[in-house]
Amino acid sequence: MPGTNIGINTDVITDLAQLEALYGVPGDASTVKEVPHITAEYRAMIEASPFLALATSGPEGLDCSPRGDRPGELVRIADPRTLLMPDRRGNNRVDSLRNILRDPRVALMFLIPGHGNALRVNGRAQISVAPALLESFAVEGKAPRSVIVVTVETVYFQCARAVIRARLWEPEARVAPGSLPTPGRILAALSKGEVGGEPYDSSWAARAKETMW
Repeated sequence: MPGTNIGINTDVITDLAQLEALYGVPGDASTVKEVPHITAEYRAMIEASPFLALATSGPEGLDCSPRGDRPGELVRIADPRTLLMPDRRGNNRVDSLRNILRDPRVALMFLIPGHGNALRVNGRAQISVAPALLESFAVEGKAPRSVIVVTVETVYFQCARAVIRARLWEPEARVAPGSLPTPGRILAALSKGEVGGEPYDSSWAARAKETMW
């Protein structure tokens, strides 16, 4: 019930000893899976993935950005310690890129439709604008404005429990179309009608088609 004290602010873990006492020691399967390079098995997962979340950190705070592309081109494997990720067109906020310039640490989590396990990569990133590299990622004649170059530090898979609990790939678990606020409606509410609205929603498909790459 609202207002009920359930111990959120009183029963708080404050040190590693408490945390380790609560969760215990991870099993062998949880530790042996982590390696400092991309194995053949992990390569297969990366090349099958069309979607990842990119986490970065900077002076203004944290950012977690969705990235989507064709499998094999979402992230290209240059060698077992290097990933190349084109920065496709988006909203031009460049939150991830701003963070990388000040703090190169990044974390990537790959998802594969229909597959339960996720793949996680931690490393350090740089932003490249080498013309030949940009052109190698061109789609429909449009090259990305930059490519994020990730030096891999750790790679490991995440077991399927979260995906199973979320029923992420089950068709019957999908949200019904029209049941959530549209982007135009959200923008209109936040801007008191100055931005967004129905015109924003109705023109989005055509706008996205022109700016997808």
